[in-house]
Amino acid sequence: MNAEPPATRYPDLGILSRELSDRIAGYLRAAIAARGLASLVVSGGRSPVKLFECLRTQELDWSRVFVTLADERWVEPTDPASNERLVRDALLKDRAAVARFEGLKNGAATPDLGAVLAWKKFASVPRPFDAVVLGMGDDGHTASLFPGSPNLELALDESAAAGCVGMRAPTAPQARLSLNLAALLDSRRIVILITGESKWQTYLAASGPGAAEQMPVRAVLRQRRTPVDVIWSP
Repeated sequence: MNAEPPATRYPDLGILSRELSDRIAGYLRAAIAARGLASLVVSGGRSPVKLFECLRTQELDWSRVFVTLADERWVEPTDPASNERLVRDALLKDRAAVARFEGLKNGAATPDLGAVLAWKKFASVPRPFDAVVLGMGDDGHTASLFPGSPNLELALDESAAAGCVGMRAPTAPQARLSLNLAALLDSRRIVILITGESKWQTYLAASGPGAAEQMPVRAVLRQRRTPVDVIWSP
């Protein structure tokens, strides 16, 4: 590549989180003003915690905001590895405590069996989503769309019906549930939040040639249906 791919680079995670919090709050306020309700889809991990802490103090009518997950480990919501637990602990407090939340984990025996039940919860969530905040792993996965997962080809089919799909993380212990690409793209704005030099190098690689199955974040970066902002800090 002759030039770096487009991204907004911040000097530290605190500045990034405050400014991105302001931006997302603006999206949610605009949605409430235009349609009466707003929807926010988030992922877990360490990178968005500071963002969640900033976002939960934003002044907006949180009672009109639906919050849900882009993906989930197939563990109970009380498990330390649960994305639902992270969101409840870091985001759904202060002003955001009154937001309407829908998790993905349900009583099915496996993520594959639970995918339909999980997607039914989205019947109450306004779509297109007003904002989707994703991360990216060092292997180029986003949400829980992992390279090498048996269901990956189906999950990355942009023409498929929007929904949830069971996934397997080759290097992580838990089975996963994830929104498929069609569901993630059914949104007005996607933000990919990445931190650290290693993930910057992964992003550079993902922005280059190669199959989306090798680095699934490419499927989000290459599509032209939904605007995508890549946000980075050390």
